[in-house]
Amino acid sequence: MTTTSGSETDAARRPAHLTYVIYIAATAAMGGFLFGYDSSVINGAVEGVRDRFDVSSARLGTVVAIALLGAALGALVAGRLADRLGRIRVMQLAAAFFLISAVGSMLPFTVWDLAFWRVVGGVAIGMASVIAPAYIAEVSPAAYRGRLGSFQQA
Repeated sequence: MTTTSGSETDAARRPAHLTYVIYIAATAAMGGFLFGYDSSVINGAVEGVRDRFDVSSARLGTVVAIALLGAALGALVAGRLADRLGRIRVMQLAAAFFLISAVGSMLPFTVWDLAFWRVVGGVAIGMASVIAPAYIAEVSPAAYRGRLGSFQQA
C-alpha cells in the first residue's frame, strides 16, 4: 500500500500544461514591460531629442508625455476591438503598433513626427495593458490565475 506523504512535490500536483500556460502569460505580459521600457528609454533620450530638434523645454515635455494620451486612447478602444476581433487579434494589432512605432521613432524627420510615433506606441501600450491581463486570466487554470495575472504587474 502506497501512501502520499507531505513530501509530494508541488510539481507532481500541478497540471501538465501549466508550463505552457506560464509561457503564454509571460509573453502576453510583455506589453506591461514595454510600458516601463518606453518610459525609461525616452527619459534617456531627452537630451538627444533636444539637441537634434533644438526644441524648447515645453515642446520637449509634450513629445515625452504624449505617449500617455495614446495609451489612454488604446485602453479606450481595446475592449471593444477585443469583443469584435478577439483578444489574440488585438494583442497582435498592438504588437504591430509597437513595431511600427519603434521604426517610426527611430527615423523621425521633425519633432512632431517623433510625437506622432510616440502616440502610436502609446496606443499599443494602452491596448496591451487592457487586453493582456484579460487574456492571461482566460488561459490560466483557476488555481494559478492570480499568480499568473501578476506577470502583467512585474
